[in-house]
Amino acid sequence: MLQSTSGALRRFLHWGPMTAIGIIKSITIMTLYMNSMWWPANRSLTGFFNQTLFIVLSASTGFNFVMASLIGPGFLSLRWRPQHPEDEQHLQECNVCEGFKAPRSHHCRKCNRCVIKMDHHCPWINNCVGWANHGYFTAFLACAVLGCLQATFILSASLYMGLYRDWYVYYGQFSKATVQLGLWSLALCVFNIGLAIGVVITVGALFGYQLRAILSNRTAIEDWISEKARYRRDRTNEVFQYPYDLGRWRNLQQVFNLSCIPAGTGTEWPVIDGCDQYTLTREQLAQKEEKRARTRTYTINRTVTGSWVPLLSQGFKVCCSPPLTDEPRIKLAVGDIVRVTRWRKHWLFGEKVLTHSEVDFSEKNKRLRGWFPRQCAIELMEDEYEVEQSQCYEKVKKIN
Repeated sequence: MLQSTSGALRRFLHWGPMTAIGIIKSITIMTLYMNSMWWPANRSLTGFFNQTLFIVLSASTGFNFVMASLIGPGFLSLRWRPQHPEDEQHLQECNVCEGFKAPRSHHCRKCNRCVIKMDHHCPWINNCVGWANHGYFTAFLACAVLGCLQATFILSASLYMGLYRDWYVYYGQFSKATVQLGLWSLALCVFNIGLAIGVVITVGALFGYQLRAILSNRTAIEDWISEKARYRRDRTNEVFQYPYDLGRWRNLQQVFNLSCIPAGTGTEWPVIDGCDQYTLTREQLAQKEEKRARTRTYTINRTVTGSWVPLLSQGFKVCCSPPLTDEPRIKLAVGDIVRVTRWRKHWLFGEKVLTHSEVDFSEKNKRLRGWFPRQCAIELMEDEYEVEQSQCYEKVKKIN
């Protein structure tokens, strides 16, 4: 599963991993330096245990971080198809990978591959979190939080002892006047306390979210699919059964085990009674059809630059209310046609309808999707689109 040396190097030559490694090393080095003055390991058994525990947590944080990045989430084979052709009707197709998406697999536009049991794309490891590396990623979060909690304690205690060193010397308590702070050591100590507290808060919140997801055996994407499924069923007083929740202990075993090898094959999953391998994928297909039925067609009447901060071209209000997502913005010209599926007060999300010439000269199966300012477009009300929407609703009924 590990990547080649050149691939690993490219994976880490990115702002995310370089920043994360820098934070880990900065906190580790400064904590060990301050601890060597405050509670040296060679003076007592408790001091030795304290320093050993911190080194173990720091090393575990680095190890799990590297493994989560290098092993990756596990990618579905290109042109993948189910073993039985009749099962293809229950699956979504991926135009980029030129195959079908296996159950629990989703296409990542940043990795440009279909990811097995994709949870999310993490910029800090410059890779997706999924089937193969979910355990390493969660262990990295846990070790980082515990290590930074201990670092915060050591650095704060050392800073206190250093600031009151003169007081201890004045009253003859020389055993406590061991921490000496210079200008740089004081600044770096305060800086790394801030880093450690920031890690505890932000990474701790992410760890809690990941642990909840593991115990319920659902990824962030599946959580969103399930929420939409419950909303759809509420209209018909039906109950949606999530197929992969096997109970907390079995859910935990799906991610963590002694061999560190991910459970299952990545294409078939154990499900609860009353469900099958394609329960969730059929729900996804139905949601896609409803999404197409809700689609509105817009024509562009003002040039769209594709900028994330279109202050000069679109004004202050548009810039101050961007969609809170990392999804792309698209560049559009006057006269372009866009099929819009999501709406915000000042922004729209849609896919550009390519002309015949654009299809001929563009990359194979390339789709131009993204956000653009609402004030640059006018909705079209044409009979052909209304007919298409009614056909979509008929497909939804057949799927359900």
